[in-house]
Amino acid sequence: MEALKAIPTKKGPAPQTPSKPAQALALIRTLYAIEKRIKDKTTEERFQIRQEESRPVMDKLKIWLDRQQSRVPPKSLLGKAITYAQNQWKNMSRYLESGLVDIDNNAAERAIKPFVIGRKNWLFSQSVNGARASAILYSLVETAKANGLEPYAWFRYVLTQLPQLEKEADVSHLLPINLTAEDLKIPASY
Repeated sequence: MEALKAIPTKKGPAPQTPSKPAQALALIRTLYAIEKRIKDKTTEERFQIRQEESRPVMDKLKIWLDRQQSRVPPKSLLGKAITYAQNQWKNMSRYLESGLVDIDNNAAERAIKPFVIGRKNWLFSQSVNGARASAILYSLVETAKANGLEPYAWFRYVLTQLPQLEKEADVSHLLPINLTAEDLKIPASY
């Protein structure tokens, strides 16, 4: 995208052939359009569609990258993007191997965004123990969210269950991965 934006705009009719960055972005947009269309499919269906539709587009992208690598100056924006894509190809194409894996890590990036934004605030933790407690709390909140649970409801449930357990009891059944929203219904007495 940065390489496309860096191309000077010319007045007059649009060129017959799209620019090199536009060519690559068109292939990438095709991949994302497929993902958008199949997001609600089963894991098996996503895998099958990726094999039939996404893999050929990825093959075209790989051929395009290989062809352009020797034609584009390596220090240019496009050259750097091509080198990066070539170096990350194995990781970038891994999503084709499973219907479970997303095409990108945007979900993980969104999950950590509040922590990136709050990083400066954490410099003001009063102690190492306070900073550690905050990190644990944030991890628990994000783990609950990642498992489809509303964090407050999960904390409330866990804090009502813990006093009922023996001192050294196993608490793994209280982890977000082992619970559903249905499990979190708190008895009226609380």
